[in-house]
Amino acid sequence: MNKAVLVLEDGVVLEGEGFGALTTSVFELVFNTSMTGYQEILSDPSYRGQGVLLTTSHVGNVGINDEDLQSFVPQATAVILRALSGTISNWRSQCGLADWLKQANVPGIQGVDTRWLTRKLRDQGTLKAALSTDGTPSEQLLAMAREWPGLDGRDMVGEVSCREVYSFQPDAGSHWIPAARRDGYHVVAFDFGIKTDILRQLTAGGARVTVVPAYTTYEAVLALNPDGVFLSNGPGDPAGLPGIVAVVSRLIESGLPVFGICLGHQLIGRALGGETSRLKFGHHSGNHPVQFLPTGKVWVTAQNHNYAVVAETLDAERVEPTHISLNDHTLEGMRLRNCPVFSVQFHPESAPGPHDAYGLFDQFFKLMEEQHA
Repeated sequence: MNKAVLVLEDGVVLEGEGFGALTTSVFELVFNTSMTGYQEILSDPSYRGQGVLLTTSHVGNVGINDEDLQSFVPQATAVILRALSGTISNWRSQCGLADWLKQANVPGIQGVDTRWLTRKLRDQGTLKAALSTDGTPSEQLLAMAREWPGLDGRDMVGEVSCREVYSFQPDAGSHWIPAARRDGYHVVAFDFGIKTDILRQLTAGGARVTVVPAYTTYEAVLALNPDGVFLSNGPGDPAGLPGIVAVVSRLIESGLPVFGICLGHQLIGRALGGETSRLKFGHHSGNHPVQFLPTGKVWVTAQNHNYAVVAETLDAERVEPTHISLNDHTLEGMRLRNCPVFSVQFHPESAPGPHDAYGLFDQFFKLMEEQHA
């Protein structure tokens, strides 16, 4: 391992040992408090443009395997750890974390006081940062971090979305998902940075899933004759996607069942005339408590977002809030009163995380059944 330097935009300089690629990267620094699932976290396209600080003390002991990937490559721009495991001990492992990151030109740093840094981000808010494992001077890294435009207002989905329409076929990882319960429904899924386990959940429900690029037109969607439309998770600021918001608005009015997760939830909110705002340090973990308002029941959820829909800006006569965060009371779910449309800010497919919200996929299928009836 070689020397690595992490520099924050406020001038803080942290030194450690580098792993992964020998390079320099600039990013938005966020922390994730999940105790397990580093592979699923780092391959989540919603992390594009962000450096991920993992708060669990030791990372890398189970290596990397193709089955658990949420996309084909690591999507995080950098990885910050307390300690990288020197031993890989898992029968499913195909390579080590450091080698996987190196192949994708993603740098990492270990030996950082991640507890102190997490508390700093929690109190101060998300910061821009630069990480070098190739000897770039700290003064230059500071300038790079301060000059980087950040993610606000940027279209990031174009970097992670598929380029062509394709039909998703269940792969070897499907055995982690319950067997298909029904069949015959055709779901068109927008790929804003969609996770593989979302597609697995849809096919496990019995759907035939057609995945379309982020900027697919309303007319092209209808030409596929879907029974329902799914709006996926993805990176960046929803305010930077006005063209997609316009398409979502027309889909809402079409009468088709629509289900949105994470960025999809935010896009529905903006399509309904609502506003979105940046959270202080975002929600990134597998242990966030969310209350389902109709029953008062509390779910433990997996989350990964830096922006949220501002509930007060939505039309209360048209939109019913369904879930709120018990940590900061932000809007975590909603449904339309007069259309078969609903969305959640959290990740019901988990990957990684608890399975409390698996039933939301059944709710989507139920809407399609009711439309057919």
